[in-house]
Amino acid sequence: MTISGIDQWRSRYKLEMDIFGNFKNLGKRKGREFKYREYQHQDATLTGMSDLPTEKPKHNFMFYYFVFFALMALLAIRLFNVQIVQSGSNERLAEGNRIRPKVVQAPRGIITDDKGVWLARNTPSFALAISPADLPRDENSRRKVYQSVSDLSGISVADIKNASEKDGLLSLDTVIIKQNIAREDALILEQKTADLAGITVVKKAIREYATLPSFGNLLGYIGKVDDSDLKKNTGLRLTDEIGQDGLESIYDTVLRGKPGIENVEVDSMGRVERVLADKENQDPVAGNNLVLNIDSVFQNKVVGYLQDGINQAKLTQPEVKSGAVVVMNPQSGAVLSMVTIPSFDNNLFAKGVSQTDYQKLLDDPGKPLFNRATNGTYPSGSIIKPLEASAALQEGTITKTTSFNTPAAITIGQYVFPDWKDHSYESTNVERAIAESNNVFFYSVGGGYGPIQGLGVERLKKYFNLFGLGNDTGVDLPSEASGLVPDPAWKKKVQGADWYIGDTYHEAIGQGDLLVTPLQMVTAVSAIANGGRLYQPQIAKEFRDSSGNLVQSFAPKATRQGFISPANLQTVQEGMRMSVTDGSSRKLGELPFSSAGKTGTAQFFDNQKTHAWFECYAPYENPQIAVVVLIEGGGAGNEVAVPVAENVLKAYFGLQ
Repeated sequence: MTISGIDQWRSRYKLEMDIFGNFKNLGKRKGREFKYREYQHQDATLTGMSDLPTEKPKHNFMFYYFVFFALMALLAIRLFNVQIVQSGSNERLAEGNRIRPKVVQAPRGIITDDKGVWLARNTPSFALAISPADLPRDENSRRKVYQSVSDLSGISVADIKNASEKDGLLSLDTVIIKQNIAREDALILEQKTADLAGITVVKKAIREYATLPSFGNLLGYIGKVDDSDLKKNTGLRLTDEIGQDGLESIYDTVLRGKPGIENVEVDSMGRVERVLADKENQDPVAGNNLVLNIDSVFQNKVVGYLQDGINQAKLTQPEVKSGAVVVMNPQSGAVLSMVTIPSFDNNLFAKGVSQTDYQKLLDDPGKPLFNRATNGTYPSGSIIKPLEASAALQEGTITKTTSFNTPAAITIGQYVFPDWKDHSYESTNVERAIAESNNVFFYSVGGGYGPIQGLGVERLKKYFNLFGLGNDTGVDLPSEASGLVPDPAWKKKVQGADWYIGDTYHEAIGQGDLLVTPLQMVTAVSAIANGGRLYQPQIAKEFRDSSGNLVQSFAPKATRQGFISPANLQTVQEGMRMSVTDGSSRKLGELPFSSAGKTGTAQFFDNQKTHAWFECYAPYENPQIAVVVLIEGGGAGNEVAVPVAENVLKAYFGLQ
């Protein structure tokens, strides 16, 4: 290149440097600078200045510039899409963080006696709660919140964490950590938790039970659902409370009602600012109120009479401490009273029973959580004899006129089956055998002896089953024992032994392996009293809504009838009446109304102790009430159980 050409490039390069200054990253200038350097090198060569330094060409960054500008363009498009195109939906999402659906629990239906006196109701209270969705996302921050709540509530951090995170941290359900907080304490807690995200003090209704004795086992209680409850009923939520025992459990669905939904506005801490008027809000539907067939005043009197009987038995049997009474209307199956002693206060569970208190209930030798009326199984003793007499008359094994002299005992080989007293001085028929509880007569009726062929074990079992023994009664409670009516097959399977005539004799007088519940026996004696209808026991009378309107009534339900003829039942009734006028139940003869009954003394504990039983009904001509009394280990039925029944009858008919 000529000298003049180099001068021209120098002039152009200087001009560019003046314009662009030090922007050495411009591609166009870079290229020209390199070109200038090339000409400068040529110029040096031409002029002989060979010591001028040379420069290697640099990389071209045009690809990186293209990528950079492309990314900037994509970002601009994304921002436009989010801020302009999707602005409406994003606004709604943001609103969703501020407005939340809140489940509104329905008021649980109350439980009253047949006069409208409340037995279980709802009372306002306060609770410490956690909203998992409002807890800090950071684990360390969340643990600090748990620690603060633990310090305030006395509940361990582990328990708080498990309860809060069991359903996930996105859950909008409110988890109750501690309930039954007094108003004054709740106000203090509100102040101390004001800066804790997700922690609130809420109003919450708790269940309150009337402090009446012996209603604990009957009413049951409510408690939080567990995993098994959620599996059984997918409509439940982890924060729900349901009936856990007694009537609260069996009628839980109707008592619980239906929860509502309301949209609320919350602040950044998850606290409710206001309830929004929204067409999607749903009002809760209150649970229906349950009315029982039981009069609470009468029930309390029955408790007192049973306790008196237990105290009387303690005079000779200091270890006696438990028993049961069941009272039923024999014309409908309505349960008028159900008492078991000892019992418990179900308010312990309503307020959240502590592990210490619960363990005390479990360790109590009196077993207060155990409903003896429905789940206690005992040898029946002689109160089984009217059922056996009905079976023998129906099968023709004996007739109303069958009579013979019974010995003081039956001896078979080396085994002796004695009577409880000597009845050999006179001829005995079925009515007198019931009245005087003649064991030898019923040994003969059951297993055969002398002129009587006997029913035999299979027919005994058949008729005991027909009277409801060995099966659930169907009472409206969550559980009951079915008892046991043994037979040869059962004995072979369970005991690995053969059945002998002695086994039949024992079963015929309510001993051996025969087991019954007080509830079974009151339904059986009711069937004798009413002419042969076996009713399902019914504790609940009706359901009414919150305004008092009738929703559902429970009609009498006869599960079996006609299995004993009226004529045969009348013979048995006359025998039970004779027990009051001229037999072991004579104490009831002092009452100003007629009655019929049967005593029982059932041996147990290797025949060293006896349960005291008594069954009766009144008035004899038109029965309105049937009663069964059991005092565990109480001794003779005529001594301790009959006086209890006498007082129950007096109270029912308004006598002091």
